[in-house]
Amino acid sequence: MTNLIPFSAATHHFSDFAHTAWRLESRGGYDSDRQTEEYRQFLRGDLPEDDLTDPYYEERRRQAAEGKRFERVRVVDDPPTEGQLYLLHRAQFNEAAGEDIRNLWRTDAERLDLPADDFWLFDSRVLVTMRFDADDRMLGVEVTEEPAQVVRACQIRDAAWHHAVPNKQFRARVPSRV
Repeated sequence: MTNLIPFSAATHHFSDFAHTAWRLESRGGYDSDRQTEEYRQFLRGDLPEDDLTDPYYEERRRQAAEGKRFERVRVVDDPPTEGQLYLLHRAQFNEAAGEDIRNLWRTDAERLDLPADDFWLFDSRVLVTMRFDADDRMLGVEVTEEPAQVVRACQIRDAAWHHAVPNKQFRARVPSRV
């Protein structure tokens, strides 16, 4: 892992992009989620609501009103992990703020030869690859505009997006508490 920087050093891309911010989420869960009280509530069977006036959501709505798109494809195991069930629940809040979230079964992602890496792709020109340890803790990110890597990320995005199912439809297929 070369050129690893803190995620905070790359967050400016979320406001600097002009057209699209696209994410591939491939992990079974994230340590940052597991550390929250909301996650613990979810595990207890409480389906927490979110404050849609939070600055994060207000910024997403503002960007959506400007025509900017936030899109994600989440790779989901069968059966989904607790972390994936939590994200399926959380997606409704991101969607209410203007994001388009879709899901893809892991077997389909493997058939499509999608990578296990999580990444953000901004305007099809800046690739921010997120690196995690074995316990799902983020170690940092790698940022590149190297054409071959960006083109590969665009190909991954196109394949994943084409085969992914919109979140609401996908949730209806998952017998769970989401």
